[in-house]
Amino acid sequence: MPDVFEVLGADHADVKGMLTVLSESPGHTDPDKAVQAARQDVVDYLVMDSSRHEAAEEQYFWPTVRQRVENGNELADKAISQETKAKEILAKLDKASSRDQEFDELLVQFIPAARQHIAFEENRVWPSLREALSPAESEELGDKIQRAEEKAPTRPHPHTPPRPGVLKTAGPAMALIDRLRDAVSARGRTD
Repeated sequence: MPDVFEVLGADHADVKGMLTVLSESPGHTDPDKAVQAARQDVVDYLVMDSSRHEAAEEQYFWPTVRQRVENGNELADKAISQETKAKEILAKLDKASSRDQEFDELLVQFIPAARQHIAFEENRVWPSLREALSPAESEELGDKIQRAEEKAPTRPHPHTPPRPGVLKTAGPAMALIDRLRDAVSARGRTD
């Protein structure tokens, strides 16, 4: 069973890959419709994956950091603030078209902020949490996060308070609505 750092590390690797693809892709002025469609697809996956990831972290990871790491409240507060700003940008990206200048402007804001957040988490938070958790606790937390991601919303909800209790009660309803919207719009399908 993967531990929390393996689970979150795999998520981070996926996001980093998408950020690289987006940062290296041509902008909204590229006339190639296939390029624009591909950019839109990558952003759809980025929004979906990031939304699930952040919801699961806010339910399980950050409460554990608060409880088990000496300066956990400070670290969690900073990270959640970063995540809230990211959700606001992702919510706008989710509605933007890859053919619009706004799309590129939002990516210019999001890409460095996302990279900075991932680095903060991996370099500032993970070392302290690794010391605080036993291997069994780390695996248990990884399992909780994986299960939460499977049931999490697929769209950002920046106005939902990032509190575990709220997310555990409201999250399933938001996720159901998100998944219905995804099914109707064919969002996230690979076929």
